[in-house]
Amino acid sequence: MNLPRKLPILTAFLLSACAVGPDFHAPKAPAVSGYTNRPLPVTTPASKTLLGTSQTFGGQLANNDEWWKSFHSPQLDHLIDEALAVNPSITAARATLEEARQTWAAQAGSTLYPKASLGLGAERQAFNDAFFGQNGTNIFNLYNANVAVSYQFDLFGANKRALESLAAQSDYQQQELRAAQLTLAGNIATAVMTQAALSAQIDATQQIIALQQKNLALAEQRQHMGAIALSDVLSLKAQLEQTQAGLPALQERLQQTNHLLASLLGKTPATDLPQFSLNDFRLPARLPMVIPSRLVRTRPDIQAAEAMLHAANAQYGVAVANLYPQINLSASVGQESLTQGALFNPASSIWSLAGQLSQPLFNGGLKAGVEAAKANLRAVDANYQQTVLQAFRNVADSLRALDNDAQTLAAQTAANDTAQQSLDLTTQQFHLGSASYLQWLISQQQAQQSRINLIAAQAQRLTDTVALYQAMGGAWVNTRLSFDFDNRTQRLSIYMHLHAEHSL
Repeated sequence: MNLPRKLPILTAFLLSACAVGPDFHAPKAPAVSGYTNRPLPVTTPASKTLLGTSQTFGGQLANNDEWWKSFHSPQLDHLIDEALAVNPSITAARATLEEARQTWAAQAGSTLYPKASLGLGAERQAFNDAFFGQNGTNIFNLYNANVAVSYQFDLFGANKRALESLAAQSDYQQQELRAAQLTLAGNIATAVMTQAALSAQIDATQQIIALQQKNLALAEQRQHMGAIALSDVLSLKAQLEQTQAGLPALQERLQQTNHLLASLLGKTPATDLPQFSLNDFRLPARLPMVIPSRLVRTRPDIQAAEAMLHAANAQYGVAVANLYPQINLSASVGQESLTQGALFNPASSIWSLAGQLSQPLFNGGLKAGVEAAKANLRAVDANYQQTVLQAFRNVADSLRALDNDAQTLAAQTAANDTAQQSLDLTTQQFHLGSASYLQWLISQQQAQQSRINLIAAQAQRLTDTVALYQAMGGAWVNTRLSFDFDNRTQRLSIYMHLHAEHSL
């Protein structure tokens, strides 16, 4: 057999490595056409009040859209852009993603290509001639220089599957960064809308307290004149104190909301923050509606779960590949001499070529490792299915909340209009002398309480819309982070493609 002529055939055989274990295929989306068991209305009810716009389901977002801009609040846009740049959690997520990418690059560099190293050495030795029946000891120097090359042939795809797993883990970290950005933007939007609602409710509560104080003062005067009983005065006083007791709770919630907003912006609670009102926002008239089959491709939590499933599938392939033979080749060429001057003399050349084939004969741990990897794959697959179910429930809850809370706003608007009409009528009667001052104050108090309820309903529509954007996956980040990762994935895909070509 002529080995040099057969060497290309042998090399082609060694390069025709296959990857054992199942190839990964993205799970199919649930075969459903909607999110709720009963169809949603095409549009939500409209109300003739602030943030009472009727919203239509079925709008679309371009991949590079920033959903928070649909509220038309430049101040909110600025806060979110600032937070995305400086928030420590986002910074940590970016660093973790870069760590995953560099880990992939390190593994790829050490397994895709041969390893080469340069060695230089010098030794001083003493040799005893008595071993050969002579007297004396020879002392000499030994110099050497060599280049060593080694390569492990990936016959059964262990290295390929390991790289595939690391690439999937990089994908997971990318989706985690997307999720962190989406959550941060949603939390900031919700915080500023809550701040606006609480500020308005505090203002309305303070007006109610002022009216109740006037009401109590008038009642005390009438009680001194004997017009009303003391029990009526005490009842009004208890009502005032109860309203006053609720004011600190509202102020505390506002302060906590401001503290939360400061931390989301990467600042301390002592920082002065911009103040928002409900008039700073416009309700989007069209709401995004991503079909279920697309939702699994846009929600970062589902994509992260899919990436972990991909990684687990690849790790199972690694465990299976460890059951099969491994071939390692190494070669070395260099010079060795007794003097430095003769080190690079052609006569001092040395070389070596070695090959090693290893096949596990008995290692019970390898089989157990395969079973463990298979069990982990089943567990990760179940976690993926649970993530999809939770996402679909999240979307369904958001859609129902939008419809129900639009109806609530319509009802609160009607109640507020009725209370205002009652106040207007009582005011006219008071000026005409047919209604008492006390009746007028009570009517004002009822109108202010209706206003508080209306403010809560208005703010709820805003936060419901934010929740829907989050539930739909925030497609705006798709084009922001994938460039570098796609390049590395492309390089891995090229390697796999070349590997497949060799097998042909």
